[in-house]
Amino acid sequence: MELTMIAGGPCSTGDDDNCNAGDCPTVFATDRPDMLAVQGYDVAHRTPKGESVVLLPEEILKEAARARGWL
Repeated sequence: MELTMIAGGPCSTGDDDNCNAGDCPTVFATDRPDMLAVQGYDVAHRTPKGESVVLLPEEILKEAARARGWL
């Protein structure tokens, strides 16, 4: 699957305490126009096989909505 970053991404500074490894929560456009992919913080919540729940800062979702022309 092809992923294109539309919000979030690499941390802007090394002292950003929200990003542990220099790669912040990110929203990606996919090659499917009806689907977005997200990279976020792990949470302890049981999901069906092949699914995950991640935490993503609200501002990243707003940025993604603007990038998609929804706002």
